[in-house]
Amino acid sequence: MNTTCNCHRRWFLRSLLSASILLPSLSFSRSAFSLPIQPKALVLTCIDYRFFDGEQTFLKEKNLKNQYDWTALAGASLALTGFPHDEDAVAFWDQLALSEQLHHIQKVIIIDHQDCGAYAKKIDTNLSKDPEREKQIHRQYLTKASQEILSRYPQLEIEMYLATLAGEFIEILPN
Repeated sequence: MNTTCNCHRRWFLRSLLSASILLPSLSFSRSAFSLPIQPKALVLTCIDYRFFDGEQTFLKEKNLKNQYDWTALAGASLALTGFPHDEDAVAFWDQLALSEQLHHIQKVIIIDHQDCGAYAKKIDTNLSKDPEREKQIHRQYLTKASQEILSRYPQLEIEMYLATLAGEFIEILPN
């Protein structure tokens, strides 16, 4: 295995995670110290920019505005399987541990989405052409992610959603 490549991947993931934590805070005009609200959840989303605004609106409608820690990894639930790299799963587990320890979160919200490039690459390039199959595949990976999280953190609630291209957020119940 090429250790240079692994070092670059680790550096990239650390940079990406740092940016995902810092960028949302840059949009606020007040200091972080003035936010009196304690995060209630860790939200895991895909990195796909097409869904960012909709996810923010969805979380606000769930009364979670400024009350969640956020982690974005390609494929969201798929990342917990180590796709595209084992470091993606490691990064998620590190972020969840810190969120639970530092912010005493009560739940994890996982948001997958339609037409996901990571799912197309791992499962089938034509996956998004069959919406029912696509939803079922996401349900399988979301369920697996939920089970893994609950095996390590049984006190946490898990919510799972599939964001559609039309801007809907469909709650996914485990298999």
